[in-house]
Parts: sequence; C-alpha cells; structure tokens
Amino acid sequence: MIVRIMGEGQLDLSEADLDVLNSFDRKLEEAIESGEEEVFRAALHDLLARVREDGKPLPDDSLEPSQYILPPADASMEEVRAMLGDEGLIPEAI
Repeated sequence: MIVRIMGEGQLDLSEADLDVLNSFDRKLEEAIESGEEEVFRAALHDLLARVREDGKPLPDDSLEPSQYILPPADASMEEVRAMLGDEGLIPEAI
C-alpha cells in the first residue's frame, strides 16, 4: 500500500503494516479528542515515525496513487481534525 506524508513523499508499506498503523491512528484520534497539544504532538510524531520506519520510500518522480494521505509533522490539531474521516486517517480493513 502507498502512503503519502504531505510535504515529504510516498512510502510503500506492506498490507501487514495496516493493523499496526491503525493502532497509531486510533491513538492520534484519541489525542485530538482530548484536546491536549502535547499528547497530539506525540501521537502524530509516533504515527509518522512508524510509517517512515516501516515504509520503503518511492522515487520522487513516481506517479503511484496514494491509498492514504497523512498530514505533515508540523500540522496543527485543527488541520489533522479536518483530514480525519469517520474511520480516521487510515481506515481499518474490512
């Protein structure tokens, strides 16, 4: 699956990473609901760090469609809240 981190590029992750990423996504949603900036910052950092760690970067000239788009590391809580769908940034597999 292809994941784009806005402002950074695309990374290729295996479908096996989906469950792990969903757990990070849930923590991010909980942090936004709490309204606590420090908790939100840590949760966003952890999600993006995991994607960077597990993902294989695609070349900058790659035109692969992204299955998931994540906010940049410096996104505000309101910006991320606007990006959240009913199922978070990374919807769980059916």
